[in-house]
Amino acid sequence: MHPRLREIVKAYDVRGRSPEQLDAGVARALGSAFAEETGISDGRGRAVVGRDMRASSPAIAAAVADGIRSRGAGVVDVGLASTDLLYCASGVLDLPGVMVTASHNPAGDNGLKLCRAAARPIGLQSGLAAIAELAGPMLADPSAEVAADAKGTLEELDFLQTYADTLLRLAPVSGRRLKVAVDAGNGMAGHTVPAVFAHLDVELVPLYLELDGTFPNHEANPLDASTLVDLQSTVREHGCDLGLAFDGDADRCFVVDETGAVVAPSAITALVATRHLQHEPGATILHNVICSRAVAEIVTEHGGSAVRTPVGHSLIKAEMARTGAVFGGEHSGHFYFREFYLADSGMLAALHVLGALGESDGTLSDLMGAFTRYVASGEINSRVVDTDAVIEQLCRRYADERQDRMDGLTVEADHWWFNVRASNTEPLLRLNVEGDDEATMARVRDEVLALVRA
Repeated sequence: MHPRLREIVKAYDVRGRSPEQLDAGVARALGSAFAEETGISDGRGRAVVGRDMRASSPAIAAAVADGIRSRGAGVVDVGLASTDLLYCASGVLDLPGVMVTASHNPAGDNGLKLCRAAARPIGLQSGLAAIAELAGPMLADPSAEVAADAKGTLEELDFLQTYADTLLRLAPVSGRRLKVAVDAGNGMAGHTVPAVFAHLDVELVPLYLELDGTFPNHEANPLDASTLVDLQSTVREHGCDLGLAFDGDADRCFVVDETGAVVAPSAITALVATRHLQHEPGATILHNVICSRAVAEIVTEHGGSAVRTPVGHSLIKAEMARTGAVFGGEHSGHFYFREFYLADSGMLAALHVLGALGESDGTLSDLMGAFTRYVASGEINSRVVDTDAVIEQLCRRYADERQDRMDGLTVEADHWWFNVRASNTEPLLRLNVEGDDEATMARVRDEVLALVRA
């Protein structure tokens, strides 16, 4: 792989500093290789391209489109888009797609999320490595690129209303009027929330909906608890029924209840699962290795089949295709829907929460109480030199407990469990612990961390 690409090609996408690592030249080469890998070169098809609000995104998106068109393929440019809007366009139009975004990364970063037609993901093992290999010679010698006889077409398409209509058809919201605070973090939810909420009977309390790729208020990363402080105070100050926080490209959504307390994504997974099981009894629901054990319990209690998966969107989407699962959730705030082309959508998950709360008579904390059974540590990162060696040490230390190696190491006892897994991109070990109560969780967490950081 070309050295410049080795720096930015990750397990699931392309991501790096722009323009230092990802500039127009790299983007054009990747666009050209993408057209070849997806079989649309030489006039055989089209691709859809969207972009987020970062300062570098227009130039990167234009270069990607130029690379695709250089191979004779057409481009449908949907302009400003959330990642789930791009997936929706890929699904509705049945075209491969490229989303220009670095998600929740700092303002100076940018990247590409790639998919085949119908939003099928492209990761390192499913085409991204091949794209990088094809792009490498073009970067080394731009004259080596094989150009088509005629440049592909370029069409601009406003897809926002079709996106909103698609989501509202999949998760209609009815019942009582709700007061909802939304923190877009100056990310792409500022583009999509008004379009979707215009069709809902809600009072919207907006927070940082202005598109600004410099993120002047806080990082658009709801996994970081510090970025939720403004939303929590707004919910309490305005007496909102709930608050929603989206990440930079709006494919993830976090929820806070009427008291400002964060609702665990595992609880949201369980709630949305039960709503699907009402309409499709016995359906398969996916949950990853760091979701609460309550998810599998609740799915089973409601007559569904709970299937555990590794962490990572391309792996989960592949498992959804294999099992026919109707829905899947990750504890990171990613939620996947079979009827949404197996893709993830923070907005669609939010609509399910609004629908469930609107149909209830109580508060969100009342509603979510049934889906919250255990105490979790949240994800704790530790920088280690040799992640494999540490995992093997933990495997030996807890040899008397139940273990599996689906994704890292999961150790499970009657009243607690933990998972440790290595980061795909950094020398980090990620720890998640859950216990029956706070004291149990804290004891196991501290014990494991002491071993990891010794």
